[in-house]
Amino acid sequence: MNLDNQSAPVSKKMLWAGRIMSALPVLMFLMGAVMSLTKPAFVLEGLVKMGYPESLAVPLGLVELGCTIIYIIPRTSVLGAILLTGYLGGAVATHVRVEEAFFLPIVFGVLVWGGLFLREPRLRALIPLKR
Repeated sequence: MNLDNQSAPVSKKMLWAGRIMSALPVLMFLMGAVMSLTKPAFVLEGLVKMGYPESLAVPLGLVELGCTIIYIIPRTSVLGAILLTGYLGGAVATHVRVEEAFFLPIVFGVLVWGGLFLREPRLRALIPLKR
């Protein structure tokens, strides 16, 4: 199925709205990855509070960074969104397990997919919204 011929090009307004919508989770993921890689005390304390060993800080930071880079690259952005959704699902599960508010990872997931939907015509062809 050739999706390139089934969707209209993205308008400039829609493209910029998608970029702006995508920027917030990208900045959050990049900041989270840097914090995990640099391992300040409060990050390590947070990991332990969530039930994870401190030794997972760097591997989790690398996963977060890798998924975010894949999402940023236009050609691989759909794969990146899928990977980030899995990462955020783990965050939701962790927050539920320790009985903390879990809505923030869900909001970031909506921003990841909403921003991508606005800037990616192939995704809109797969998920057409009725007018």
